[in-house]
Amino acid sequence: MSAARSRWIFSRGVDLGVFAGSAAAALLLVWAGAAAGLLQGDAPEWTWVTAVLLVDVAHVWSTGFLVLDARERALHGRLWLAVPVVGYAAGVALYTAGGAASFWRALAYLAVFHFVRQQWGWVALYRARAGERDRTGRIVDAAAIYAATLYPLIHWHAHLPRRFVWFVPGDFASGLSAALARATFPLYLLALATYAIRSLVRAWRGVATPGKDVVVATTAACWWLGIVALDSDYAFTVTNVLIHGVPYFALVFVVARARGVRALVGDRRAALTCFLGALWAVAFVEELLWDRAVWHERTWLFGSPWPTLASLRPWLVPLLALPQLSHYVLDGFIWRRRHREDAPF
Repeated sequence: MSAARSRWIFSRGVDLGVFAGSAAAALLLVWAGAAAGLLQGDAPEWTWVTAVLLVDVAHVWSTGFLVLDARERALHGRLWLAVPVVGYAAGVALYTAGGAASFWRALAYLAVFHFVRQQWGWVALYRARAGERDRTGRIVDAAAIYAATLYPLIHWHAHLPRRFVWFVPGDFASGLSAALARATFPLYLLALATYAIRSLVRAWRGVATPGKDVVVATTAACWWLGIVALDSDYAFTVTNVLIHGVPYFALVFVVARARGVRALVGDRRAALTCFLGALWAVAFVEELLWDRAVWHERTWLFGSPWPTLASLRPWLVPLLALPQLSHYVLDGFIWRRRHREDAPF
């Protein structure tokens, strides 16, 4: 592996496109939304379609492309079967015992854990690419990316209610003191400043990892803006979703093509069209089921609600949430480098 190649997970162009590009798009949308007066009230419906449906929901299903590869089934086959079965049983039990509030709270915190860990995962991949194994560097990197994500979450919990939620109103536990947010803010600044100084020193020495710097900087910027600086459903949606889902699309697409998944071999543009088209179709069907059976919010897109299914919700809601839950859990196992001889990072 060449030194130049080791700086990037995919390539310079793809990395900058999916990490810097998705963040730039999110920040541009926030700026445009502020100019258009969209920061107050609920996010407009077009935001839900483009960010939630076509990115957030679709990226959950993208992991399924790995199941099409025989080696993946051989490596993690039991896990792919066990997680949905156990997850559904746990979801039904939680919904039955604790009701909808307990179910959505548990799923929200699992999602938060997944979102935070994914940002560390990108940093860890860049460290592996560059051959960084020093303990001090790992501590500095981990402190920066966890500060960039955890401090905004602390601030959020200390200033409930907000105009935005993770899944449903009340899914985050209230009662965290604002004093804790104030006390941890200097640590947040210290972690990011330490990372910035170390990165500048490394760049001066000619050992920079620009991709990792982009991930840390864009994570800090988007999480701060979307959660701390602005109390806006629109701003939170675009900053939260784009930098999470777009890079994950790239990861699955590159790995699936490299492993010869039949639907994605051949011409790259045709393969990408197939990849996104399939994911968007499945995402639409999932959200149609959610809306007709549970939410009843977007008849203009999904049609009239089905007759009341309230008695079936303890069984239905965990079933509809199963793709999300499975994605959150599986993602913590299938990308572990030590488990993948052909990992592209």
